[in-house]
Amino acid sequence: MNNYTNTTKAQESTNAIERLYITMRHLFNRGFYKPSGVSGAALRQSLLQLRPEIYGSIAEEKSELNGLIYVLERLPEGIEQCRYINLTSDEGYSSSQFKPIIPPKRRRNCYRIDDEQMNIEITRGRSDIYDILTHLTFLFIESEKISKRALIDDSDKTIRDWVKLEEAALKEEELSQREREVALTHAANVMGRPFIEVMAIHKMLSTEKEPERFLKIVYWLGKLAIEEETTGNKRAITFSPMLRERLGHHIHGERWANTIKKTMREHNLLERPIHIISANMHSVMNSLFAKKALSKEFANSDDLTIFEALSKTENSRLRNKVTALAKKNGMIAIDDVSGTNIDVQIFDLAKLVKGACCYELKKTAEKDIPVLFVMDYAFGEQAYETIDELLKPYKIDKDQEVFLNVDSVSIMGKAGILDGGKGDIMIPFAHIFEGSSDNYPFKNELSKSDFEGNGLKVQEGTMVTVLGTSLQNKDILKYFHESTWRVIGLEMEGVHYQKAIQSASKIRKSIREDVKVRYAYYASDNPLETGSTLASGGLGTTGVKPTYLITDKILTQIFNS
Repeated sequence: MNNYTNTTKAQESTNAIERLYITMRHLFNRGFYKPSGVSGAALRQSLLQLRPEIYGSIAEEKSELNGLIYVLERLPEGIEQCRYINLTSDEGYSSSQFKPIIPPKRRRNCYRIDDEQMNIEITRGRSDIYDILTHLTFLFIESEKISKRALIDDSDKTIRDWVKLEEAALKEEELSQREREVALTHAANVMGRPFIEVMAIHKMLSTEKEPERFLKIVYWLGKLAIEEETTGNKRAITFSPMLRERLGHHIHGERWANTIKKTMREHNLLERPIHIISANMHSVMNSLFAKKALSKEFANSDDLTIFEALSKTENSRLRNKVTALAKKNGMIAIDDVSGTNIDVQIFDLAKLVKGACCYELKKTAEKDIPVLFVMDYAFGEQAYETIDELLKPYKIDKDQEVFLNVDSVSIMGKAGILDGGKGDIMIPFAHIFEGSSDNYPFKNELSKSDFEGNGLKVQEGTMVTVLGTSLQNKDILKYFHESTWRVIGLEMEGVHYQKAIQSASKIRKSIREDVKVRYAYYASDNPLETGSTLASGGLGTTGVKPTYLITDKILTQIFNS
């Protein structure tokens, strides 16, 4: 009798994610690997089996264009030209002559050491390493596709399309429109994509400094892969000894937290009721002061119009005006120097001038007036490192420490929604950790009813904290959504925040046991809908309404507490 049971696609995908992470951790401990070697092949095979939604047609012979854009926005410019990629800790490059390269969608310092080497600083923990290695694996897969199409079978010679593409990419003068279109025709053939799609991606990547950036990216991706195939000159990824030694020891988080607590002590704020808010660096400040600061410019406008105007790049003058009013009314800005890339704003509400703020404080003694502590978004496991260190007592000297009077912790974040669209809201009552049975239920001070009637879809249920948004596929997400887990969305920090809050309040007793928690997310994408994944582009002004609606509900509860 045959008792063999077929595994489901969700189980196969889960196994692929597990293999990816086991392989990545092994490679990190080993200290190096070659993407075209055995270890690199294991990463590629797992990623190809998983077929994450963000990476679209990664498993097909044709090149994946939207996934390429997504990855390039999160890796340093010029990385496609580098044969050697070195992941390091903060090892003093900021004091050197090397100019930092910061990817537009990931705050990490990268340094081009020479023509062949790129160093990437890791200061935000393992999640950062997983993120980078996953994106690099995608790039290596895409470069291999280009190489296979460019090389003539059983030889080290290349097809005519590649020769013409190379000539255009290496040409020093700017291409005419006709030359550009000829080059893109050859690129389209090499990539297995229609000309119109390649033309659109070229336009997206083109800059004033590098008008032919797309052609050069395709050329360098193909060039290094072709050289590996024909000369054996292989690419390599290394992890510096100091990074391997420091990872997991909260070095950056401790430095970050101590700087903040020292500043708060200097302003006599440590023993006041503290409300921690993890959000962006504008929504709380704008909610508190924008309407008052811009009363002349927007005399008859509603709040949303003001917030949309402030979100536009060209309106720096308006943003500066709001910031100036905030600083006059007790805002202390702490720019990060610890390496966490998490800036902080502290609002001493005792210093509010009457009529300056858009919220009304209850009359109370100064020692009971709240302090708002706003921290920028953490990244994955970094959420645990930073909050865990922040909630520890502040050591003044060897024998004296001050416990923080933390009244609440509020987390506002972006997440993928599983039933809805961009801009919709998710209110969780538990987080579950992907790849394990770990679960963290909690009493959320925010509820679905707080957000209804505002023209946005509101979901209430559990959220899954994933190991990386770039590894999700429909089979796993459908299982989470349709099973009794009742998952409404996915994000990367919830479990890590709640783990730190629970250990500080329930076990270590470093903060009050009845600390209030608030979690609310707005949808940045729907990974179950083709064309609505993170690779389809940002939120634009769609994110303004849910961002400020969530901020308003958090602030209203704090001011009324």
